[in-house]
Amino acid sequence: MHLALEQARLAAARGEVPVGAVVVGPEGVIAQAGNRTRTDNDPTAHAEVLAIRAACAVLGQDRLTGCDLWVTLEPCAMCAAAISHARIGRLYYGAADPKSGGVAQGARVFAHPQCHHAPQVYDAIDADASATLLRDFFAQRR
Repeated sequence: MHLALEQARLAAARGEVPVGAVVVGPEGVIAQAGNRTRTDNDPTAHAEVLAIRAACAVLGQDRLTGCDLWVTLEPCAMCAAAISHARIGRLYYGAADPKSGGVAQGARVFAHPQCHHAPQVYDAIDADASATLLRDFFAQRR
């Protein structure tokens, strides 16, 4: 999670919402990213999506079977769907997202019968550090 937190800090330094994600495979870290929605003018440039895209490019495949995703904030519904389609084995996330979460909150994507694949989910990993990053970021903007 420390790598995901570092990606979140880098995102905040760019003026992005501080969310970071890391894809880990059997051999170690494959890809990591922080939010770039504003930088790239792309509403889909969430940390999770960017890390999944990069990992798929590194491995030369569209599935990340046997890989884990570490992310600082509960993924939104869009990212949860991408995680499902990528066949991520395990999802580890930090802070819960009552407003926009798509895993334990809101849409609960993995609980739907239409969900093709649901990863094992582990929440509240370094949740305080993740929540503090977000709280401080938004406090500076208000």
